Amino acid sequence: MSSIARRIADLFRTKANKVLDRAEDPREVLDYSYAKQQELLLRVRRGVADVATSRKRLELQMSTLEQSSGKLQGQAQQALAVGREDLAREALGRRAAVAAQLTDLQGQYAALEAQEEKLTLASQRLEAKVDAFRTRKETLKATYTAAEAQTRITEAVTGIGEEMGDVGMAIQRAQDKTEQLQARAGALDELIASGALEDATLPAGRDDIQTELDKASAAGDIELELARMKAELPAAPEAPPALEDRPSADADREPDKEAPS
Repeated sequence: MSSIARRIADLFRTKANKVLDRAEDPREVLDYSYAKQQELLLRVRRGVADVATSRKRLELQMSTLEQSSGKLQGQAQQALAVGREDLAREALGRRAAVAAQLTDLQGQYAALEAQEEKLTLASQRLEAKVDAFRTRKETLKATYTAAEAQTRITEAVTGIGEEMGDVGMAIQRAQDKTEQLQARAGALDELIASGALEDATLPAGRDDIQTELDKASAAGDIELELARMKAELPAAPEAPPALEDRPSADADREPDKEAPS
């Protein structure tokens, strides 16, 4: 049972792959891949911007702590000048705490700066790859479009395509039907001429003998009418006798008697 199910699953996958191959447009797949790469590049750029923002925030905090440390240093000096050693000690204690915070921020700042450099370099590399992919994508799309157009033109010229194949089949069917009708018409004419099939346009009860008699009668009528038309033609004038047939004047005259000597 598992073997049959496995065969059915394989057949289904094969059919599905064929359907996907026919429905899939490589140009759409390339555009989709390029869009996903652009989304990834955008996320990397946002990460670089977030790290840079955090680094700038640390710079402001460090600047504030440095100013506070300098201020506390000045207050300690002023307290010693007026004899307030306790205030000077308090100011120096606060300055030490500020210095500890500043040292911690400096470590975080160095880590963020290194991370920003790595992300910036990765963003630049990714951007270069995306640009290269875009160029390659457009080249492949143009090549695919040209090949598709060439294939369609070749199919149209040779009649291999589905549309031209349908046209060719329609022409063949029309030609076959025409030949069948011509053969049928020729066969019917032969049957009618031989008398095996009666002409439905003739009156009912008419037989082949009567048809032949009518033909003979019609031929006799034509001959009689032709003879009558010849008889009605005017008589042609008689031609004059030829010159050699006429008697000559010398022949009409008697021959001259010989003169006496």
